[in-house]
Order: sequence, then C-alpha cells, then structure tokens
Amino acid sequence: MKWQGRRQSSNVDDRRGQGSSSGGGFNPLLLRPLFKLLFSKVGLFIVGGFLVISFLMGKNPLSLIGQLLGGGVPTESSSSYQPTAEDEELAQFSATILANTEDVWNKLLDNYREPTLVLFTGSVSSACGTASSATGPFYCPGDEKLYIDLSFFDDMERQLNAPGDFAQAYVIAHEVGHHIQKIMGITDKMNRLRSQLSETEYNKYSVRLELQADFLAGVWAHHSQEMMRMMETGDLEEALNAANAIGDDRLQKNSTGRVVPDSFTHGTSAQRMRWFKKGFDTGDLSQGDTFSTSSL
Repeated sequence: MKWQGRRQSSNVDDRRGQGSSSGGGFNPLLLRPLFKLLFSKVGLFIVGGFLVISFLMGKNPLSLIGQLLGGGVPTESSSSYQPTAEDEELAQFSATILANTEDVWNKLLDNYREPTLVLFTGSVSSACGTASSATGPFYCPGDEKLYIDLSFFDDMERQLNAPGDFAQAYVIAHEVGHHIQKIMGITDKMNRLRSQLSETEYNKYSVRLELQADFLAGVWAHHSQEMMRMMETGDLEEALNAANAIGDDRLQKNSTGRVVPDSFTHGTSAQRMRWFKKGFDTGDLSQGDTFSTSSL
C-alpha cells in the first residue's frame, strides 16, 4: 500500500502502556479508618516505616499508597512503556487508514459520525466492558470506538499466516464497518434480538452481521482505490487471504480439529472472502443486505 505521507486521523486515542483502569479502583470508605490510624502514635510509626521502605525500594510513596487504596495512581510499568519503532509505524499506519475510511464514508453517507480508534496494550476498558488483547480488535457500539492492540497484526502474520499492510487495513475497515451498522440502526436491532432468541439462532444473525461488515470493508476498499489509489499489486489478495484466515471453520479446524457450524459467529472463510470481494467489486451499499439473502 502507498500510505506513507498521507493524512492521519486525529480521532485516535493512544492508551498504549496504560493497561485497563478497571478492577480495584479507589474506595473512599477506606479513608475514615485510615485517617484515624494516621493521627495516632501507632500511625506516626507506620508512616515513618512506610517512608523508609519507599526510600529503600526506590518507589514513589504516593504510588505505593495508591496501590494500597486500590488504584488511581499510574503504575510504574505503565509509565515506563516504550513503543518500538515498528509499533510507532503501525500506529501511524492505523491512523492513516482510519483517516482514509473517514474520507470515504464522509463521501458516501450524510452526517457521518467519525469513530475513535483506541490503541491499547494488554487490556482496555470500554463502554462494552473490559477486554484483553486475546479478544482481538473489536468495535464497541456503546461508545462508538474501535479498539485494537497492535500486536494483533503480528499475530496475523505469525499465527494466522495473513501478512501484509492491506490485510491490516482490512481489519480496521471491518471494525469501521460495524460502526456503519451502528449508524444505520442495524446494531440496535441485533441487540433487541439477542434476548429473544436462543444462542444457536442468534449466532445465525451474528454471522450475517459480521459478513455485512466484511462487505462494508470491501465497499471502503473500492472507493478508497478510486479516490486515493493507495492499493498496489497483491493488496487485494492480502485482504482476501486475511478474510480466509479468520473464517470460523478454519479457526475451529486449526484449534480443535473439528468444525461446529451452529457455533459460527463470523462466517466461514469462503463466506467472508465472498462478501468482502462483493463489496470491493460493486462499491454499492445496496448490494450488502446479508440479512435478507437466502444464500450467504
């Protein structure tokens, strides 16, 4: 892809190295007994000992107090995070692809709401709850943000055998596709269905939702190429290879040795490739109704 030197989105929330702020958290009820203890003779000895320990450990006393009270003060591990040159390039690449999706969708949709891309490491808190890197990239409709640990791109290459910058762009565009579904009201309809259907029945709708996001990623690629000419020879094949690599049937076969169609939530490799390619070939939003078609 010819992405270097192009506009980068300002809608990026870089939380790398911060970790998740969920969990313990400060409890104000601890203050009452703590103050009583500190303003006693025993408390003075404790404070003195605490300062000595902090000095010997080379720690900030306030940081240690924050940890004892349940959080709220940045930990040393988060503040010492240093991204590698490769990480920085991936961050710039992601911001560039996000900007490109903004250009495309602002052209295709009236009053498009641009989502925020959150970069994180390890774990992250969102309006949809706390997630770890193992979750993979995801979109949270509650806060209209995309979340990704950039190490996923390395996993794509090493574990899924799906390398390439356009494969990475496809992942981001797929999550933006979920944002388009939120704007169109499709996500809210899905949420209402969740409480009305069995898990097996709901999974069938989930597959159609994911395949539509693949289609929308293809629509983005179609119009991006018309507008920006960023694609190079082999880029389309990289995206199709990535879609093939993350099909439910392939992932299940590789992890357990068997395939359980009733548990599919994203679609087979063939389906994911087909719908991305359809979006890319047509560039026509009206061709992406995965919920009405009888054949996926």
